[in-house]
Amino acid sequence: MLSVLASIIGIAALLLMIPTVVPFLGWANWLIVPIALLGAVVGSFSSYNTGRNFCLIVAALGIIRLFIGGGII
Repeated sequence: MLSVLASIIGIAALLLMIPTVVPFLGWANWLIVPIALLGAVVGSFSSYNTGRNFCLIVAALGIIRLFIGGGII
């Protein structure tokens, strides 16, 4: 059940991340990455790794986007 909850959190974070590919909206990843990491923490309490791994991938995408944009752009 916690893996499903983590997957839902990861999907929500991924949907919120879609507009951040537009220039000057990359700062929103500062809010989205912690949400994805929260999903990874929830998923770590599950016996399945699917939700946790998905949230870690979403967080990694957000961190890469922050790195490319210099943390702001």
